[in-house]
Amino acid sequence: MPADELTVAGKRFRTRADYEAALRDQRKIESIKDQTNLNDPKQLYELFQELQSGIYRFETSVGNDFDDEIYEKIEALKKQGITAENAKNGLKDKKKTKKEKVKTSKKASPKNVSKKKLEDYDKNMQEQILEELKKQEKRRKLIVAVASIVAVLCFGYFGVYYFYSARTSMDYNELAALKGSDALSSTQEKNEFSLHKQSVKMPDILDEYKTLYEKNKKLIGWLKIDDTIIDYPVMQTNNNEYYLEHNFNQEYDKNGSLFLDCDCQIYPRSTNLIIYGHHMKSGQMFGQLQKYAKESYGKKHSVIQFDSIYEKATYQVMYVFRSQVYNENDMVFKYYQFIEANSEKEFNSYMQEMEKISLYDTGVTASYGDSLLTLSTCDNSQEDGRFVVVAKRIQ
Repeated sequence: MPADELTVAGKRFRTRADYEAALRDQRKIESIKDQTNLNDPKQLYELFQELQSGIYRFETSVGNDFDDEIYEKIEALKKQGITAENAKNGLKDKKKTKKEKVKTSKKASPKNVSKKKLEDYDKNMQEQILEELKKQEKRRKLIVAVASIVAVLCFGYFGVYYFYSARTSMDYNELAALKGSDALSSTQEKNEFSLHKQSVKMPDILDEYKTLYEKNKKLIGWLKIDDTIIDYPVMQTNNNEYYLEHNFNQEYDKNGSLFLDCDCQIYPRSTNLIIYGHHMKSGQMFGQLQKYAKESYGKKHSVIQFDSIYEKATYQVMYVFRSQVYNENDMVFKYYQFIEANSEKEFNSYMQEMEKISLYDTGVTASYGDSLLTLSTCDNSQEDGRFVVVAKRIQ
């Protein structure tokens, strides 16, 4: 089939594989529309929740456009004051007619039902009734006790969760305030390290980060994306475990910290710097990173600022995709192993693999010699899933 004919839903695709993926998306969308009345608020909200939870996975921009269409319809409903809750209840629980109310009332309070007292039964029956009442009371007390314990545990869990969440937010606000401060800075240590048994002089730490570096020498940089909650220090240790559950102050913290892969080097710089962070329900750390799944959001937040402690740098989003942590022996592209590209052929191969699985085309490409930044977080839409944003350094 000629390239000009590789068109689906008004979109032209460059390869046969992309074209066939778009056809699969189109068939999936048609199936959804056959099963869903998009003019019914209740069904529309249910579909929106299914899309958000990852039940439907799209491979191309055809699917992403449909996702955006549903999102815009939901926003329109919200502007009309129609929420998911009142859409559900409003359509289910219509006002009863007077006749229905009368019927319900009659059923609820019949006139001719006689009420029996305990004394009306014989002695043997009375004993059985009292025994059953005692059992019911014991069950009730047991249920209340168990429910109370569960409630205390739940409140305790959420109390601890929100304590850590609030503390993390406060701590990082304080740390952000220390950027550029000389409150803790001291004479900079001799900045050297051994590379291949040769002493290599490191660049000077930027003045902006000297105070923070004195506070914790595991600081390696700072990541910021405008108009988002992402504005955090980035740490690095000799393993990828410690900062999963520790904050900048080295306290236990379920939010963890953003951290650079232990195999990456800031100086001399690795081809690709990979930064990991938890997908927190509170939105902290990389809790909002999956918003990049929407092309419209990606366009509005295409610029990422990542400063190492030695230099400032700006990046532009290039690829957005879902992946997973594979078994060691699986012969597939593993984005988390792409740190150094030792040849142009190897670099181009990595770029092709990421382009294939990218959720949409940003129009941004990279060439051998470019520096890359990768942001990675968990993705619950699949087992051991990961959501990934890859950006190219532009200055």
